[in-house]
Amino acid sequence: MPKMKTKSSAKKRFALTGTGKVKRKHAFANHILTKKETKRKHNLAKMGLVCDADTPRIKRMLLA
Repeated sequence: MPKMKTKSSAKKRFALTGTGKVKRKHAFANHILTKKETKRKHNLAKMGLVCDADTPRIKRMLLA
């Protein structure tokens, strides 16, 4: 049986925290920024967490 491999797309997009939660970047922060409020752009630049329902699926992709 060959080794299970980590999904390359997932390792580029997600990271695990020390407590086992999954960090992610926010969407809609790359271009067409002129129409977006400064506060909104500031908040989009921060890291977010993957919701609890999706966490097991992401962990399986990362730790496979």
